[in-house]
Amino acid sequence: MPRYVAFLRGVSPMNAKMAEIKRCFEGAGFTDVKTVLSSGNVAFDARATSETALAREVEAAMAKQLGRTFYTIVRPASVLRELTEADPYGAFRLPANAKRVVTFLREPHKARLALPLETDGVRILIMNGRDVFTAYVQNPRGPVFMTLIEKTFGANVTTRTWDTVKKCASA
Repeated sequence: MPRYVAFLRGVSPMNAKMAEIKRCFEGAGFTDVKTVLSSGNVAFDARATSETALAREVEAAMAKQLGRTFYTIVRPASVLRELTEADPYGAFRLPANAKRVVTFLREPHKARLALPLETDGVRILIMNGRDVFTAYVQNPRGPVFMTLIEKTFGANVTTRTWDTVKKCASA
């Protein structure tokens, strides 16, 4: 069976327990379920189907078992491994203290963007289909990178650090 990773938007230890999330996945019939960190990352095995169909199954299971849902984006673990091995950040000169983040979209962004986009120390570097690679230097005004990402791609996205994506790819 193929391995997938679900990225749940807005999950934190304050609003969801990963053990409960894991039980939702198992209750939906997914196997070898493993949570990664405490921020809504779940690796699991499932029959081969579309990522959108899997996301809907996950959201339905959360609604049924938790009484709430978190917006879910699914990627095959093999695709995540290919992303990390390709290291899209390697083509850019970034400050040593730059944070690297990946934003996942369910559908490809339709508008044509002149990349890189940059504001307040945030640079949206490249898009690879439904994956957006951004680098930023911490700003005293807070998470300005999310402001640029949501302004550009909308709120139905989820973002993870590059290190978290690497951990999820090998989970």
